[in-house]
Amino acid sequence: MESNVILLTAEGYEELVNELNNLKSVIRKEIAGKIKIALAFGDISENSEYDEAKNEQAHVEKRITKLEMMLKHAKIIEEHKQKGTVGLGAKVIIKDIEFDEVMEYNLVGSAEADPFKGKISNVSPLGKTLMGKKIGDIIEVDSPAGENIKYEILDV
Repeated sequence: MESNVILLTAEGYEELVNELNNLKSVIRKEIAGKIKIALAFGDISENSEYDEAKNEQAHVEKRITKLEMMLKHAKIIEEHKQKGTVGLGAKVIIKDIEFDEVMEYNLVGSAEADPFKGKISNVSPLGKTLMGKKIGDIIEVDSPAGENIKYEILDV
């Protein structure tokens, strides 16, 4: 696989397409309006509204460029079909053995990872350890604090 390939689920791809369309069709127009209003204030050398709008415009254009590049190199992850085995695109339910806490994650490519939304990357310590494991397996993952955390895979 090429190193510049961006792995995305179909849902993640669609989210990026929607974000890109929103930035191009809505946000760009809003910023252009802010710049126009700021220019009406006159001297732009000391115009904080103008500076702020131009900075926002630069940020949006950078994001548009990044999204276009990601979508250009995107490879859609096929729906994970190997029932009972963890793979890219799989939904995994695990239990922290020490704290008896159950968590649910979707295993996605790094570009789509968002732990706060339950999406972990296949290259993260937990994601990497989960890959290829089966229901009932006990795994150990190094925590940032340096100790190992044990999880049991409850469902895939």
